[in-house]
Amino acid sequence: MDYNMDPNSYLSLVAALSYGVASMAMVFINKAVLMQYAYSMTLLTLQQLMTTLLIRFGRTMGYSKARGFNVETAKKLLLVSLFYNANVAFALASLKGVNIPMYIAIKRLTPLAVLVAGFYYGKGRPTTQVILSVLLTAAGVLIAAFGDFSFDLFGYGMAFTSVFFQTMYLVLVEKSGAEDGLSSVEIMLYNSILSLPFLLFLIIATGEFPNSMSILFAKSTSLSFSILLILSLVMGIVLNYTMFLCTIVNSALTTTIVGVLKGVGSTTLGFFLLGGVEVHALNVTGLVINTAGGVWYSIAKYQQKKNKLPKVMSDVETHSK
Repeated sequence: MDYNMDPNSYLSLVAALSYGVASMAMVFINKAVLMQYAYSMTLLTLQQLMTTLLIRFGRTMGYSKARGFNVETAKKLLLVSLFYNANVAFALASLKGVNIPMYIAIKRLTPLAVLVAGFYYGKGRPTTQVILSVLLTAAGVLIAAFGDFSFDLFGYGMAFTSVFFQTMYLVLVEKSGAEDGLSSVEIMLYNSILSLPFLLFLIIATGEFPNSMSILFAKSTSLSFSILLILSLVMGIVLNYTMFLCTIVNSALTTTIVGVLKGVGSTTLGFFLLGGVEVHALNVTGLVINTAGGVWYSIAKYQQKKNKLPKVMSDVETHSK
């Protein structure tokens, strides 16, 4: 019997695991940084600046074949970039007041928001299983929120706003196809360059700057904080790269399923790491229901995709005769 793993299967497994680990780590690292440094907009600005510098460095050293900046392409991606950064900015702001299990539960509402948005721009009706699974996910959030003794109205508001902007981002990308023909590295480069002026304006308008920088320099004397900050700045690129790799090597559906499974792991670890969670029967029940809805959603989408394959094959066979 041959116990050697097929290289393609090995790469697929590594890509999926890498994305899952990177995605899970990013939530905890950002939460850990924001527990010591509350300036989320400045943190996002630094993450985007680091992304720009590292990609430019990679191009200069020959590590990346990403094409240079193009004004016409930038125009197509401008609104996409603004929605993407608004999503990340509000997500980071919510992490300051919302514990990790509840944050992940609220972010699982994105498919429900996408379904609602789909009715407005004429997208086809989803399957009954998909509808029921996202409704179960939403019900889980409501139940968990009633049992969340650490309820933070501002944090919840930021998380729901993040869901809105993530939905707008996904819908816009799907409708415009603005990212077609661009590699993940090129998308990251455009996104970081386009977002920097907007983010710089925000940190000045909101009063974060220059106080945020003086506090950052003061905290940089702490080795543990400096390590966390560097990890946060670098992990943004790692997360995007592993997500792209998982999608290319496997499929977009695999990436979605890995994201849901990551959420299950993050929710479990969130009860034990970084604090902020008061365990209550209602809260735990809601999170279990929310997680079950997320897993059901992934299974329903997988079955929906699988059921489409015979039809596609039939069409191909019809045209070939």
